[in-house]
Amino acid sequence: MAKLFLTSAFFSAFIIFNTLHHTANSQSFIGINYGQVADNLPPPSATVKLLQSTSIGKVRLYGADPAIIKALANTGIGIAIGTSNGDLPALANDPNYAKQWINSNVLPFYPASNIILINAGNEIMTSGDQGLISQLVPAMTNLQNAINSVSLGGKVKISTVHSMAVLKQSDPPSTGSFDPAFGDTMKSLLGFLEGTGAPFTINPYPFFAYRSDPRPETLAFCLFQPNAGRVDSGSKIKYMNMFDAQVDAVRSALNAMGHKGVEIVVAETGWPYKGDSNEVGTSVENAKAYNGNLIAHLRSMVGTPLMPGKSIDTYLFALYDEDLKPGPGSERAFGLYKPDLTMTYDVSLSKSSQTPATPTSPKTSPTTPSKQKQTGWCIPKGGIPDAQLQANLDYACGHGVDCSAIQPVASHAAYAMNLYYQTSNRDPLNCDFSQTATLTSTNPSYNGCAYPAGST
Repeated sequence: MAKLFLTSAFFSAFIIFNTLHHTANSQSFIGINYGQVADNLPPPSATVKLLQSTSIGKVRLYGADPAIIKALANTGIGIAIGTSNGDLPALANDPNYAKQWINSNVLPFYPASNIILINAGNEIMTSGDQGLISQLVPAMTNLQNAINSVSLGGKVKISTVHSMAVLKQSDPPSTGSFDPAFGDTMKSLLGFLEGTGAPFTINPYPFFAYRSDPRPETLAFCLFQPNAGRVDSGSKIKYMNMFDAQVDAVRSALNAMGHKGVEIVVAETGWPYKGDSNEVGTSVENAKAYNGNLIAHLRSMVGTPLMPGKSIDTYLFALYDEDLKPGPGSERAFGLYKPDLTMTYDVSLSKSSQTPATPTSPKTSPTTPSKQKQTGWCIPKGGIPDAQLQANLDYACGHGVDCSAIQPVASHAAYAMNLYYQTSNRDPLNCDFSQTATLTSTNPSYNGCAYPAGST
């Protein structure tokens, strides 16, 4: 069994935190999309109170609604606002229009309202509108100059949001590359982002990947559930979930263009909880699994294989359903919360929650499991591959085990798996991990690193 290196002081603090279970504080890497294509949304003031009761640290608006921006004042919540696609021609051709836009949508609210990002349009590059595409970077440049002119350069970043269709190749992730049809525009855009320190913002949706390949093994891969994994034939990295694979494909594409320094932000990702009869995978169970396990993945601080040890800013889609959106039924069923401010389903975002969300990874267990609490410790079985141990660690972290202070390496799986078991009422079902774990009566503690046992 791999050793853990924990100081006595850290160990004491770690146990205290996990004895109380996981109470989510505001986490800057967890954001949410606040769409408004609806006629039944609660007032901004009520929404802000809801947000403050959760661990959501950032909000993305598709426009710059002054009522919402003002309501978010003095909350510390980061705010991403956006220009409309129709604003791009004026922003690109008239520097004064860009200044007026900043004067109207940023200056009246900043810094009380923590505006951190302005997105120039949404999914412009894949819109097919060559006129808008050609005006994207000039519009961003004029917005940047306007921000600089009021001494907010570096404080408020300028970017634009992309769909995954900007990639010509994404599978395997190591071959990720941008569509060459975007040519000089993409080169100019990436140069702008590198020069200003702004992020490349992308919309990865494993749901759409599953929709195009609706096999059970694909669903498990998309939902962060136990699966055989997929080996990247180029890098030889074994990926255990679609989210990491999609984000790393973007990372590879940026690296291939010579922009390793450009950070990635996930502007949208989510899973619909219902849809039309011909839409596959749309269910509360799947939506809860995807969003709940994604949040656990982010909280684990494991990162992706190409960007380990950190969680990139990820904006969940979405805060509410948008009942006026056109398209299939799923388009109106992404909301994590209802207009009455209750949860559509629980993904453990509430600060007041004293217990983790119900684990959504399926367990292979005895047909008549014992309901009695067990003594002992939960440890990995011998010979389990590092990739599976990493998946176990990732799962345990965020489901009652706060792993933010642990270095995110697979060698910590044993400690995290045991702590998850201990804080889950020592139910044998919670020492399964897809049949890769076992209970032992032999105390695995060593050298002052005590594995908790018994009631915690």
